[in-house]
Amino acid sequence: MVLLSGFASNWMRLSSRNFSSIELPRFYATPIFYVNSVPHIGHLYTAVYADALHRFTRLCYPDSVTIFSTGTDEHGLKIQKSAQSKNVDLVTYCDQVSAKFRQLFQDASISYTHFIRTTDDEHKKVVKNLWKILMEKGFIYKSKYCGYYSINDEAFVPENLIKTNSDGEKISIETGHKLEWHEEENYVFRLSQLQEQVTDWIDNRLIMRPQNFHTALKADIRNIKNFKDISISRSKSRLHWGIEIPDDNSQLIYVWFDALTNYLTVSGYPNHTIWPPCHIIGKDIIKFHCIYWPAFLIAAGLQPPNLVYCHSHWLYDRQKMSKSLGNVVDPFDCIERFTADGIRYFLLKEGTPHSDSNFNLDAVKTCLNAELADTFGNLLNRCTSNKLNPKQYYPRISLDEMIEILPESVDTINYIQNLSKECFQAYSDGNFHIGITHVMTGLRLVNSLFNIIRPWEFAKNSQDKINQKRLECLLFLSLESIRIAAILLKPIIPNISTLIFHKLNIQHEFCVWKSAEINAQQLYDDDHKISTEKLIIFSKLI
Repeated sequence: MVLLSGFASNWMRLSSRNFSSIELPRFYATPIFYVNSVPHIGHLYTAVYADALHRFTRLCYPDSVTIFSTGTDEHGLKIQKSAQSKNVDLVTYCDQVSAKFRQLFQDASISYTHFIRTTDDEHKKVVKNLWKILMEKGFIYKSKYCGYYSINDEAFVPENLIKTNSDGEKISIETGHKLEWHEEENYVFRLSQLQEQVTDWIDNRLIMRPQNFHTALKADIRNIKNFKDISISRSKSRLHWGIEIPDDNSQLIYVWFDALTNYLTVSGYPNHTIWPPCHIIGKDIIKFHCIYWPAFLIAAGLQPPNLVYCHSHWLYDRQKMSKSLGNVVDPFDCIERFTADGIRYFLLKEGTPHSDSNFNLDAVKTCLNAELADTFGNLLNRCTSNKLNPKQYYPRISLDEMIEILPESVDTINYIQNLSKECFQAYSDGNFHIGITHVMTGLRLVNSLFNIIRPWEFAKNSQDKINQKRLECLLFLSLESIRIAAILLKPIIPNISTLIFHKLNIQHEFCVWKSAEINAQQLYDDDHKISTEKLIIFSKLI
C-alpha cells in the first residue's frame, strides 16, 4: 500500500494553550444518498453531523482549504424500479430526487464544497479507471456467482446473515428485507486476498468513533465469511441503469463499487491533493465503508481512510420509522416548523451516535424553548437591555479586576474559560451532544449570577460606584460568555451565531476557535458599542 506522490495528508494540527495538540481532517464526506425515495430525517441528520464537523474544522483553521462532499447515488435496480413505478424516465426521475436533496441541504445550511451525482460524466470516468486498475492488478475475475440477493439493499447476503421466516421466505438478519436466489455470471473482486491487509488496517490504523462500532467491526472481521470474494457486477439482462464495464457491455458495475468511488471523484483523482477522506456514515453501511472500500483502495495502491465517524439511527416515539407505519419524519417540515438552526440543534443535542435516538415533536419544542429561547436568548436579552445596559456597550474589564470586584463569579469564570477545551474534545470525538451540554451549563451559570447579584435593584443608581462597577463586570462576563458560546455553537447553529456576532459588533478575528476565551488579547476599546437593533435569537415555540 502506498500513498501516491503529490498527496497531502488529510490532517491539520492544532496547538493552543487551551488544549493539547491534536489533528483534524481536511476532507469530510457523507455517504451519497440513494434516490430511490425522497429525503427523510435520517438523511438530514447525517448531513448535519458532517456539516458540524466541517464547520468545526473551519473554525479552528479559518485560512485552510477543506473539502466537504455529499451528493446522490443514482444507479441500481431500486432506482430503476422506482422510476418505472412512477412512470417517469430514469434521467428525469434522478434529476427530480437529486434536486430535493440539494434543496434540503441548502435549506438546512449545509456547507458542502462538492455535491456529486453518480450520473455525472466525470464520475463515470473515475469508476472505469479504478475498475481497469483493479483488473490489471489481477483483483477482478469473471466467475459464475450465486447466492441470496436483497433488491432493497442491492447486495448478496452471506449465509450467516440469513434466516427463514414463518412463510418459508429467506430474510436478511441485518435489514429484515426479503431475499431472492440469483445465479449468474459476474465479475468478482478478490476480497479474500486482502483479509490480512484490511484486518491490519482496522486493528491498527483506523480510528472509528464511537468506540462501540469499532469493537463490533473488529469482531466481525474475525469471521472468514466476511472476506469471501464478492460480486461487483450485474447482468444487463435484469439491470440496465448503471455504468457499463470497460470492454464488456453485457454487464454493469455493481452500484456499491460505483457509489464508493465518488470519494475519489470528489478529490480530483488521479490528481488529487487532499486524501484520504474522513467518512461520516450510518451504522447500517459500516461493512461497505470499512471492509469493501478499504479493500478496493488497498488493492489499487491507495491509502484507506484514517477516521470514520459512525452514528446510530432515529426512532419516532420509540418505534422504527417506516412508510408502512406512516411515521417517517419529513425534514422539510421540520425546518419550516423549527427553523434550520432549531432542527440542527435538536438533532445534534439529542442525537447520541453510539445508540439510537428518539424523535418526538413535543421533545423538539421543549428542548428548543428551554435552551435556545430561554437559556441562551434570555441571557442575551438581559445584558443588552436598556435597563441594565443603557449605554449599549461592551465594558472593558480585566480578569483580575473582575475577580476582585465580583468574587462570586470565580467558579463561573473558570468554567467558561475551560469550555473551548471541553468542546474541542467532545467535537473531535463526534460527541456534539456533550459539547452542547457543556456550553448550556456555562450559560446557566452566568444566568444564575443575575439572580445572585440582582443588578436591576441598583442599575439606575449611577451614584453607587461600587455596584455600578459590579454591574460592568457582570455585563462584561455575560457578553463574553455569549460571544464564546456563539463561537463554540457555530458548528451547530451557524445562523444564530452569525446574528450574535453582528449584534455584539464582533470583528471576524474574534469569532474563531482560538478566541473562545474571556478577555482574549484585550479585544475591546473602552467605547466598544453593540448594535442597538433588538435581536431575538429564537422565538419561543407555542
